[in-house]
Amino acid sequence: MKPEHVIIILNNGSGLEDGPERKAKIADRFKHHGIPASFVTFDPGADLEKTARDTAAKSPNSTIVASGGDGTISGVAAGLAGLPNQFGIIASGTFNYFARSLNLPETVEEAIDVIARGKIRPTGIAMINDKVFLNNASIGAYAAILQTREGIYKRWGRSRVAAYWSVVKALATLRAPLKLTVTYDGKSFSHRTPIVFAISNAFQLNQMGLSGEDCIANGGMVLLIAPDTNRWGLFKHAAALALGMAKRQTDYQMHCSTEFTLEMSYKSRAVARDGELARMKGPFKLSMQPNALNLIVPESFDEPVR
Repeated sequence: MKPEHVIIILNNGSGLEDGPERKAKIADRFKHHGIPASFVTFDPGADLEKTARDTAAKSPNSTIVASGGDGTISGVAAGLAGLPNQFGIIASGTFNYFARSLNLPETVEEAIDVIARGKIRPTGIAMINDKVFLNNASIGAYAAILQTREGIYKRWGRSRVAAYWSVVKALATLRAPLKLTVTYDGKSFSHRTPIVFAISNAFQLNQMGLSGEDCIANGGMVLLIAPDTNRWGLFKHAAALALGMAKRQTDYQMHCSTEFTLEMSYKSRAVARDGELARMKGPFKLSMQPNALNLIVPESFDEPVR
């Protein structure tokens, strides 16, 4: 059903397109479909979850559209979780894992065509404590990678090559590993590891060459724990993940559940969620919330798991 009105929450700084040009292109395409459109823009550092929630409260019958990368989409999703608003996506980030997992196109025109002609698919979200993530959440080395990545992006621009280079540069300076206890399904395990990585997106698992799709199809998430090793070993494991050649029990340990608890000696840690970095207090509770979003997806999308 064609939306009667859409409100686009726009991140001017995401991806390679210029913000004003993207805004004009979006407005023109919705006009082409005869759909009235208005915009809510935000600057880096804004409380995007609150922005989305406030927007939905003012327009409870409107379709809310997120335009930006995975971090923007995740922030808007957090604000819309549990609300009746339909949720559309115009992806313009570096990796666009969430959009690609739903077969959503990566051009403005085609993405808006889906919003105008698509269908509603109830879709679950993942949580770490009280924060939403759609693809992954991580503690440890990946937080250092994100910090390094922002500096590289500022100097060389956003690209997947720059993103991969940030992995190499960050791992070269990584030091102390995490000491943590993982509890799920009544069992507890102690680990010493440079990185713990939770994934709720089967598409991203496949892109990384990892197993675990059945876990996600059954409503769970996958928790990956890299082995404690020397610097060369850490490079090897990271390269195996990047090149899609990772092997279970060799390059990582994999756990599957709908809920995990992570306890560490340091109560406050940098946590990466869908490419965004923030400090959070532990213990860290990971959980799944089914059917939290009313996503607009292509009419042809019938995959049982995203």
